[in-house]
Amino acid sequence: MLADWIELSLEGTIPTERAGRTAGGRFLFHAPGILELIPDTPGSDARACVLSAGIHGNETAPIELLGSCLARLEAGLLAVGAPVLVILGNLESIRRGERYVTTNLNRLFRQGLDEEGREPERARELMEAIDGFFTRQAGFPRLHYDLHTAIRDSRYPRFVVEPFAETTTQPEQWAWLAAADIQAALHQHRHSWTFSHYSKHYHQAQAFTLELGRALPFGHNDLTVLAPMGRLLEDLIAGRQPPRAPAAKMAFFRVAHELMRESESFRLCFADDTPNFTEFAPGTRLAEDAEAGNYVVGEQPLSVVFPNANVELGARAALLATRTEPPK
Repeated sequence: MLADWIELSLEGTIPTERAGRTAGGRFLFHAPGILELIPDTPGSDARACVLSAGIHGNETAPIELLGSCLARLEAGLLAVGAPVLVILGNLESIRRGERYVTTNLNRLFRQGLDEEGREPERARELMEAIDGFFTRQAGFPRLHYDLHTAIRDSRYPRFVVEPFAETTTQPEQWAWLAAADIQAALHQHRHSWTFSHYSKHYHQAQAFTLELGRALPFGHNDLTVLAPMGRLLEDLIAGRQPPRAPAAKMAFFRVAHELMRESESFRLCFADDTPNFTEFAPGTRLAEDAEAGNYVVGEQPLSVVFPNANVELGARAALLATRTEPPK
């Protein structure tokens, strides 16, 4: 039944039997796209883990990666050794193969959200699921990996975004991610109301947004390049200590500025297919906007991440980042 969970979730159905046994523990279907794994005997390195994917519906590789983990559980090749909440985010946009239906779900995760519509309703459901899970598993360290793929190529195809919050990232996280073949890290400079930010800001979890290559349709992903990340996810599910590698294997960046789309005339002054982490020299004009004016790179070179001129008005059109030293 676990192997069919993704398909069942996309059908919007809950099995008649909402709970069952799996190797090492049991599972519970809370709602379409919300599955909890509960160990009989937690491992000595167990954490309360949230593993989420499909917050954007066209980002399929992480969904397939989680599906592979669940299939190995059902086959007895992996045993539950930690409490885990597995989430598929925007079910309707996954069905459509589109980034979102009416608005970007990954900007709605804040307490007191009062917007209405399909994505806001799902955001409230997912926040409630996170709140309940971390409350039930209060005795464990908290961790949330929100798995994505990017809409464009990148100088670093696999990178992690560290949300801004007062909670300090533990050094072991960089070591785990380096061993999982994550190539770069981007430190956020302010609150961003993403799903991983929600867990870090409101629940003091170790939390990250992971970009695992480029967004492709189902069946077109090469999961072999994600095998190290798959092993990390399996270690977390099993309550085992993951492998480590020096954090210095990764390139580290910090956001210095956000480009916002303030008017209909907004445009980015570089090619639409510019890869993430492309660096621009001082004096380069990066954006034009009738409201905000032009943006020109100052004295330090800046690298562009997540450029997208077609966002909603008032939304972020790109992050601009500077290179930093790896954490000690």
